[in-house]
Amino acid sequence: MTWDRVERLLGEDVLSFLSTQTVGIIGLGSGGSFAAVSLAMSGVGRFILVDDDSLEPTNVVRHAADRRYLDQLKVDAVADLIRQRNPAAEIKVVAGRIEDHTDLFDEMDLVVSGVDSEGPKYLINQMCLEHGRTAIYAGVYERGEGGDVCVIVPGEGPCYACWAEHLREGLADPGAEPELDYGMIGPEGTLAAEPGLWLHVVRIAATQADLALNELVQNFDVHREMPGNTVVLANTWLEIYEGQTTLPYSAEWLTIPRNPDCLVCGPKHAQKDSAQVSLDDLISLGQVSYEQDENESSQ
Repeated sequence: MTWDRVERLLGEDVLSFLSTQTVGIIGLGSGGSFAAVSLAMSGVGRFILVDDDSLEPTNVVRHAADRRYLDQLKVDAVADLIRQRNPAAEIKVVAGRIEDHTDLFDEMDLVVSGVDSEGPKYLINQMCLEHGRTAIYAGVYERGEGGDVCVIVPGEGPCYACWAEHLREGLADPGAEPELDYGMIGPEGTLAAEPGLWLHVVRIAATQADLALNELVQNFDVHREMPGNTVVLANTWLEIYEGQTTLPYSAEWLTIPRNPDCLVCGPKHAQKDSAQVSLDDLISLGQVSYEQDENESSQ
Protein backbone atom coordinates (compact mmCIF):
# COMPACT_ATOMS: atom_id res chain seq x y z
CA MET A 1 0.00 0.00 0.00
CA THR A 2 1.26 3.44 -0.86
CA TRP A 3 0.52 6.64 1.05
CA ASP A 4 2.06 8.82 -1.65
CA ARG A 5 -0.88 11.17 -2.16
CA VAL A 6 -1.59 11.56 1.56
CA GLU A 7 2.11 12.16 2.19
CA ARG A 8 2.26 14.83 -0.51
CA LEU A 9 -0.64 16.64 1.13
CA LEU A 10 0.26 16.29 4.80
CA GLY A 11 4.01 15.72 4.69
CA GLU A 12 6.16 12.74 5.61
CA ASP A 13 6.63 13.89 9.21
CA VAL A 14 2.89 14.30 9.77
CA LEU A 15 2.08 10.94 8.24
CA SER A 16 4.73 9.28 10.37
CA PHE A 17 3.29 10.96 13.47
CA LEU A 18 -0.29 9.93 12.64
CA SER A 19 0.77 6.32 12.35
CA THR A 20 1.67 6.41 16.06
CA GLN A 21 -1.56 8.02 17.28
CA THR A 22 -4.35 6.09 18.97
CA VAL A 23 -7.89 7.26 18.34
CA GLY A 24 -10.66 5.84 20.47
CA ILE A 25 -13.97 5.61 18.64
CA ILE A 26 -16.86 4.95 20.97
CA GLY A 27 -19.98 3.87 19.10
CA LEU A 28 -19.67 2.37 15.61
CA GLY A 29 -23.03 3.07 14.07
CA SER A 30 -23.63 5.07 10.90
CA GLY A 31 -21.45 8.02 11.88
CA GLY A 32 -18.82 6.27 13.99
CA SER A 33 -18.11 3.62 11.36
CA PHE A 34 -17.60 6.26 8.67
CA ALA A 35 -15.34 8.34 10.92
CA ALA A 36 -13.23 5.30 11.78
CA VAL A 37 -12.62 4.28 8.17
CA SER A 38 -12.01 7.89 7.12
CA LEU A 39 -9.34 8.39 9.78
CA ALA A 40 -7.67 5.14 8.79
CA MET A 41 -7.59 6.35 5.17
CA SER A 42 -6.03 9.61 6.36
CA GLY A 43 -3.04 7.94 8.02
CA VAL A 44 -4.11 7.28 11.61
CA GLY A 45 -2.41 4.04 12.59
CA ARG A 46 -3.91 2.91 15.90
CA PHE A 47 -7.52 2.50 16.96
CA ILE A 48 -9.56 1.44 19.96
CA LEU A 49 -13.06 0.53 18.81
CA VAL A 50 -15.85 0.25 21.39
CA ASP A 51 -19.40 -0.94 20.68
CA ASP A 52 -21.63 -3.72 21.98
CA ASP A 53 -23.93 -4.05 18.98
CA SER A 54 -24.09 -6.35 15.96
CA LEU A 55 -24.79 -5.40 12.35
CA GLU A 56 -28.42 -6.07 11.42
CA PRO A 57 -30.07 -5.99 7.97
CA THR A 58 -31.70 -2.63 8.78
CA ASN A 59 -28.26 -1.14 9.53
CA VAL A 60 -26.72 -1.86 6.14
CA VAL A 61 -28.12 1.16 4.26
CA ARG A 62 -26.72 3.51 6.93
CA HIS A 63 -23.39 1.92 7.80
CA ALA A 64 -19.88 1.62 6.40
CA ALA A 65 -20.14 -2.20 6.66
CA ASP A 66 -22.17 -4.12 4.10
CA ARG A 67 -24.05 -7.44 3.97
CA ARG A 68 -20.83 -9.44 4.24
CA TYR A 69 -20.76 -8.50 7.92
CA LEU A 70 -24.37 -9.26 8.87
CA ASP A 71 -24.73 -10.59 12.42
CA GLN A 72 -21.08 -9.79 13.17
CA LEU A 73 -20.14 -7.38 15.93
CA LYS A 74 -19.75 -3.86 14.58
CA VAL A 75 -16.32 -3.57 16.19
CA ASP A 76 -15.11 -6.61 14.23
CA ALA A 77 -16.70 -5.42 10.99
CA VAL A 78 -15.18 -1.94 11.21
CA ALA A 79 -11.80 -3.37 12.26
CA ASP A 80 -11.80 -5.44 9.08
CA LEU A 81 -12.74 -2.41 6.97
CA ILE A 82 -9.85 -0.46 8.50
CA ARG A 83 -7.39 -3.29 7.76
CA GLN A 84 -8.60 -3.42 4.14
CA ARG A 85 -7.49 0.22 3.83
CA ASN A 86 -4.45 0.08 6.11
CA PRO A 87 -3.16 -3.45 6.76
CA ALA A 88 -0.55 -2.09 9.17
CA ALA A 89 -3.12 -0.52 11.48
CA GLU A 90 -3.10 -1.63 15.11
CA ILE A 91 -6.64 -2.14 16.34
CA LYS A 92 -8.05 -3.05 19.73
CA VAL A 93 -11.68 -4.16 19.55
CA VAL A 94 -13.85 -3.98 22.65
CA ALA A 95 -17.28 -5.58 22.40
CA GLY A 96 -19.01 -3.79 25.23
CA ARG A 97 -20.22 -0.48 26.59
CA ILE A 98 -17.76 2.25 27.47
CA GLU A 99 -19.26 2.41 30.97
CA ASP A 100 -17.57 -0.94 31.64
CA HIS A 101 -14.22 -0.03 30.07
CA THR A 102 -13.26 3.40 31.37
CA ASP A 103 -9.64 2.26 31.78
CA LEU A 104 -9.31 2.53 27.98
CA PHE A 105 -9.10 6.32 28.13
CA ASP A 106 -5.50 5.96 29.38
CA GLU A 107 -4.59 4.46 26.00
CA MET A 108 -6.36 7.02 23.78
CA ASP A 109 -4.66 10.11 22.35
CA LEU A 110 -7.99 11.43 21.06
CA VAL A 111 -11.63 10.40 21.53
CA VAL A 112 -14.33 10.37 18.86
CA SER A 113 -17.85 9.98 20.21
CA GLY A 114 -20.14 8.05 17.89
CA VAL A 115 -22.92 7.46 20.43
CA ASP A 116 -26.32 9.10 20.06
CA SER A 117 -27.53 8.90 23.65
CA GLU A 118 -26.67 11.81 25.90
CA GLY A 119 -26.00 9.62 28.96
CA PRO A 120 -22.87 7.94 27.56
CA LYS A 121 -21.67 11.32 26.24
CA TYR A 122 -21.66 12.70 29.78
CA LEU A 123 -19.65 9.70 30.92
CA ILE A 124 -17.20 10.17 28.04
CA ASN A 125 -16.95 13.84 29.00
CA GLN A 126 -16.16 13.03 32.61
CA MET A 127 -13.52 10.46 31.67
CA CYS A 128 -11.91 12.81 29.14
CA LEU A 129 -11.66 15.53 31.78
CA GLU A 130 -10.08 13.14 34.25
CA HIS A 131 -7.59 11.82 31.69
CA GLY A 132 -6.95 15.10 29.85
CA ARG A 133 -8.23 13.82 26.51
CA THR A 134 -9.70 15.96 23.75
CA ALA A 135 -13.00 14.63 22.42
CA ILE A 136 -14.95 15.30 19.23
CA TYR A 137 -18.73 14.94 19.55
CA ALA A 138 -21.32 14.92 16.76
CA GLY A 139 -25.09 14.86 16.52
CA VAL A 140 -27.43 14.46 13.54
CA TYR A 141 -30.79 16.22 13.52
CA GLU A 142 -34.25 15.05 12.63
CA ARG A 143 -34.49 13.36 9.20
CA GLY A 144 -30.83 14.22 8.55
CA GLU A 145 -31.69 17.89 8.00
CA GLY A 146 -28.37 18.87 9.54
CA GLY A 147 -26.16 18.27 12.55
CA ASP A 148 -23.45 19.68 14.76
CA VAL A 149 -19.88 18.83 15.66
CA CYS A 150 -17.98 20.21 18.64
CA VAL A 151 -14.38 19.98 19.81
CA ILE A 152 -14.02 19.76 23.60
CA VAL A 153 -10.49 20.40 24.89
CA PRO A 154 -10.09 19.97 28.67
CA GLY A 155 -9.18 23.25 30.34
CA GLU A 156 -9.48 25.33 27.17
CA GLY A 157 -13.20 25.99 27.04
CA PRO A 158 -16.43 24.23 27.91
CA CYS A 159 -16.71 20.60 28.83
CA TYR A 160 -19.49 18.67 27.11
CA ALA A 161 -21.84 19.35 30.04
CA CYS A 162 -21.33 23.13 29.59
CA TRP A 163 -21.79 22.76 25.86
CA ALA A 164 -24.97 20.72 26.13
CA GLU A 165 -26.42 23.12 28.68
CA HIS A 166 -26.19 25.84 26.04
CA LEU A 167 -27.13 24.03 22.87
CA ARG A 168 -29.24 21.03 23.73
CA GLU A 169 -31.84 23.38 25.21
CA GLY A 170 -31.61 25.65 22.19
CA LEU A 171 -29.98 28.51 24.12
CA ALA A 172 -27.78 31.02 22.35
CA ASP A 173 -24.26 32.06 23.15
CA PRO A 174 -24.63 35.30 25.20
CA GLY A 175 -23.11 37.27 22.32
CA ALA A 176 -25.20 35.65 19.61
CA GLU A 177 -28.42 37.10 18.21
CA PRO A 178 -31.03 35.90 17.66
CA GLU A 179 -31.78 32.81 19.74
CA LEU A 180 -30.62 29.40 18.56
CA ASP A 181 -33.41 27.04 17.59
CA TYR A 182 -32.06 23.52 17.15
CA GLY A 183 -30.51 20.55 18.90
CA MET A 184 -33.50 19.60 21.03
CA ILE A 185 -33.42 16.41 23.08
CA GLY A 186 -36.17 13.82 22.81
CA PRO A 187 -37.81 12.00 25.73
CA GLU A 188 -35.42 9.06 25.46
CA GLY A 189 -32.32 11.21 25.93
CA THR A 190 -31.25 11.44 22.29
CA LEU A 191 -31.42 14.15 19.68
CA ALA A 192 -34.92 14.33 18.23
CA ALA A 193 -34.35 12.17 15.19
CA GLU A 194 -36.12 10.18 12.53
CA PRO A 195 -34.59 8.08 9.75
CA GLY A 196 -32.43 10.02 7.33
CA LEU A 197 -30.22 9.12 4.42
CA TRP A 198 -26.68 7.96 5.13
CA LEU A 199 -25.31 10.56 2.73
CA HIS A 200 -26.70 13.23 5.08
CA VAL A 201 -25.30 11.48 8.15
CA VAL A 202 -21.83 11.13 6.66
CA ARG A 203 -21.56 14.84 5.92
CA ILE A 204 -21.65 15.34 9.68
CA ALA A 205 -19.38 12.33 10.27
CA ALA A 206 -16.86 13.56 7.69
CA THR A 207 -16.68 16.89 9.50
CA GLN A 208 -16.20 15.06 12.79
CA ALA A 209 -13.36 12.98 11.33
CA ASP A 210 -11.73 16.03 9.72
CA LEU A 211 -11.81 17.99 12.98
CA ALA A 212 -10.40 14.95 14.79
CA LEU A 213 -7.53 14.77 12.30
CA ASN A 214 -6.96 18.50 12.68
CA GLU A 215 -6.66 18.12 16.46
CA LEU A 216 -4.12 15.34 16.08
CA VAL A 217 -1.83 17.51 13.91
CA GLN A 218 -2.08 20.70 15.98
CA ASN A 219 1.71 20.84 16.43
CA PHE A 220 2.33 20.81 12.68
CA ASP A 221 2.03 23.46 9.98
CA VAL A 222 -0.93 21.64 8.38
CA HIS A 223 -3.05 22.38 11.46
CA ARG A 224 -5.84 24.91 10.79
CA GLU A 225 -7.26 27.29 13.36
CA MET A 226 -11.03 27.02 13.39
CA PRO A 227 -13.38 29.99 13.93
CA GLY A 228 -15.11 28.36 16.90
CA ASN A 229 -15.44 25.18 18.92
CA THR A 230 -18.75 24.19 17.31
CA VAL A 231 -19.99 23.97 13.75
CA VAL A 232 -23.64 23.49 12.81
CA LEU A 233 -24.16 22.09 9.32
CA ALA A 234 -27.32 22.39 7.24
CA ASN A 235 -28.14 19.65 4.74
CA THR A 236 -31.33 21.47 3.71
CA TRP A 237 -32.93 24.80 4.54
CA LEU A 238 -32.48 24.85 8.31
CA GLU A 239 -33.53 27.35 10.97
CA ILE A 240 -30.38 27.31 13.09
CA TYR A 241 -31.10 30.80 14.44
CA GLU A 242 -34.70 31.62 15.22
CA GLY A 243 -36.18 33.62 12.39
CA GLN A 244 -33.24 33.02 10.04
CA THR A 245 -32.90 30.25 7.47
CA THR A 246 -29.48 28.77 6.77
CA LEU A 247 -29.08 27.61 3.16
CA PRO A 248 -28.50 23.96 2.20
CA TYR A 249 -24.86 22.78 2.43
CA SER A 250 -23.81 25.83 4.44
CA ALA A 251 -22.79 26.06 8.08
CA GLU A 252 -22.66 28.32 11.12
CA TRP A 253 -19.69 28.47 13.50
CA LEU A 254 -20.17 29.13 17.22
CA THR A 255 -17.94 29.51 20.24
CA ILE A 256 -19.67 28.06 23.27
CA PRO A 257 -18.24 29.35 26.57
CA ARG A 258 -17.42 27.42 29.69
CA ASN A 259 -19.99 27.58 32.48
CA PRO A 260 -18.13 28.62 35.67
CA ASP A 261 -20.77 26.87 37.75
CA CYS A 262 -20.70 23.63 35.77
CA LEU A 263 -21.20 20.55 37.95
CA VAL A 264 -18.38 18.83 36.09
CA CYS A 265 -15.66 21.36 35.31
CA GLY A 266 -16.59 24.44 37.34
CA PRO A 267 -14.13 25.61 40.04
CA LYS A 268 -16.70 24.98 42.77
CA HIS A 269 -16.62 21.32 41.90
CA ALA A 270 -12.96 20.93 40.94
CA GLN A 271 -12.10 19.28 44.26
CA LYS A 272 -15.30 17.28 44.43
CA ASP A 273 -15.01 13.51 44.12
CA SER A 274 -16.45 12.61 40.72
CA ALA A 275 -18.31 9.74 42.35
CA GLN A 276 -20.39 12.32 44.20
CA VAL A 277 -21.71 13.74 40.93
CA SER A 278 -24.29 11.27 39.66
CA LEU A 279 -25.18 10.62 36.03
CA ASP A 280 -28.63 12.02 36.78
CA ASP A 281 -27.02 15.27 37.98
CA LEU A 282 -25.08 15.58 34.73
CA ILE A 283 -27.98 14.75 32.47
CA SER A 284 -30.19 17.27 34.25
CA LEU A 285 -27.92 20.01 32.87
CA GLY A 286 -29.38 19.42 29.42
CA GLN A 287 -32.83 18.47 30.75
CA VAL A 288 -32.68 15.01 29.21
CA SER A 289 -33.52 11.56 30.44
CA TYR A 290 -31.47 8.42 29.95
CA GLU A 291 -32.44 4.79 30.17
CA GLN A 292 -29.96 1.94 30.22
CA ASP A 293 -30.82 0.53 26.79
CA GLU A 294 -28.27 -1.75 25.21
CA ASN A 295 -29.48 -0.72 21.75
CA GLU A 296 -28.63 2.96 22.24
CA SER A 297 -24.84 2.67 22.21
CA SER A 298 -24.33 3.38 18.50
CA GLN A 299 -25.07 6.36 16.35
